[in-house]
Amino acid sequence: MDYRRTYRSAAVAYADLVSRLPADRWDAPAALGDWTLRDLVGHTAGSALRQVPEVLGTPASEVLVATAEGYFAYGRGVPDHVLAAAAAASTDDARATGVSLGDDPAAVIGELAGRATHALAEAGDDDIVATPVGGMRVRDWLPTRTFELVVHGLDAAAAGGVPHGLALEAVAEATTLATRLALALGEGDALLRTLTGRGELPPKFTVLTT
Repeated sequence: MDYRRTYRSAAVAYADLVSRLPADRWDAPAALGDWTLRDLVGHTAGSALRQVPEVLGTPASEVLVATAEGYFAYGRGVPDHVLAAAAAASTDDARATGVSLGDDPAAVIGELAGRATHALAEAGDDDIVATPVGGMRVRDWLPTRTFELVVHGLDAAAAGGVPHGLALEAVAEATTLATRLALALGEGDALLRTLTGRGELPPKFTVLTT
């Protein structure tokens, strides 16, 4: 899969999704802790769109995380208090960004998506950039942003009661990344047995830290 094409596809689909979210659902729960739908869209706008030009414009001197799954696995080795502080900061940013979307969230999301895809077009595959977990190559980091768009696109569509509209290729890339993360965490056997009808995953099983 072409990581650039899947990111652009997911960004365009997410902007379209936001334009279709019912106005009366924005303050409703989004089934993610105590986040509202507006908080959820704010989080996705910040983490998967606004952050992209910022990261791509900040070079790093060396690769510290070599894979997309390594990006998400990084949190498993972080002390609990550090993880809690990061989660609290993420919630604060989600809410602030959600408020900043104003009365026309779709227009803001569309603008952020445009800036992100433009920045991506200017970046090289092997450029090393400073991500929140350390230096990564662009080709390894960008799929983590597609993952955010896809997973939270599914979340927002469910909360808004509308079809997600994501391309199969983008969903496939995100699913593949989740599978690689499960393998990296030693959960590959359990996942494969479940997918082939030979077992069941524990309740609320997740490969993510939150």
